[in-house]
Amino acid sequence: MREVEYGKIVEAVKELVKRANYVLPKESVEAFKKSLKVEESPLGREVLGQLLENAKLAQELQMPYCQDTGVAVVFVELGQDVKVVGGSLCDAINEGVSKGYREGYLRASMVWDPLFDRKNTRDNTPAIIHYEVVEGDKLKITVAPKGAGSENTSKLAMLKPADGWEGVKEFVLRTVEEAGPNACPPLLVGVGIGGNFEYCAYLAKKSLLRPIGKRHEDPKIARVEEELLEEINRLGLGPMGFGGRVTALDVKVEMFPCHIASLPVAVNIQCHASRHASVEL
Repeated sequence: MREVEYGKIVEAVKELVKRANYVLPKESVEAFKKSLKVEESPLGREVLGQLLENAKLAQELQMPYCQDTGVAVVFVELGQDVKVVGGSLCDAINEGVSKGYREGYLRASMVWDPLFDRKNTRDNTPAIIHYEVVEGDKLKITVAPKGAGSENTSKLAMLKPADGWEGVKEFVLRTVEEAGPNACPPLLVGVGIGGNFEYCAYLAKKSLLRPIGKRHEDPKIARVEEELLEEINRLGLGPMGFGGRVTALDVKVEMFPCHIASLPVAVNIQCHASRHASVEL
């Protein structure tokens, strides 16, 4: 059994929070550059150029890429041979989130009571944490801040099995079209198919951690991703919704077995700033 200290987790999460908000993944920046080569709209090209400049300045100045520093969504892969000592894993993650948002001068966006007084928690806690127990003695933590603009346009549907692939595709395209400029395109579109009501939403969100341009290892699912990407870019929303060829940078699809009477589908819309950072302890 390998022991990981509580304080080490706090410090790691604190740094991940800041890095995820200051530095876009390299594949995101490369996707902006690639999009510039195919975008024909002058306004769309101007927007893409501004996104590249913003990414450069955010990293150089160690400032948030976007003012909406999001909900702190945390994915944890906990090795079954790991023991956290000195406190609970959940508490360590939330303390790290609190320190990261405070010390990094990142906007606190969480409210304790979602319905009545909506009092701000002031340090962007609690985080939303997804745990997965895996083999081995490593602890991998990924922080993926998620802004409200894109999250608010995400949708879930419990389709009928008879709706099939065409029904799924129609739902995905309609969701993207209705999101329009509110989700700050060019988008990353995560699609979860199967499981049940809550699990397809988890699949959709987790799929967005896969690097831009990396296809699913299953050839059938990879073809579905490519088809959806092509169809979405035919919608013509373009960068920031001003029109153009590049509405989405990529589409990620994950599937899971489901009940014979169900076809759950979730679409998690991500803005162009696909922010996430990981560490292995």
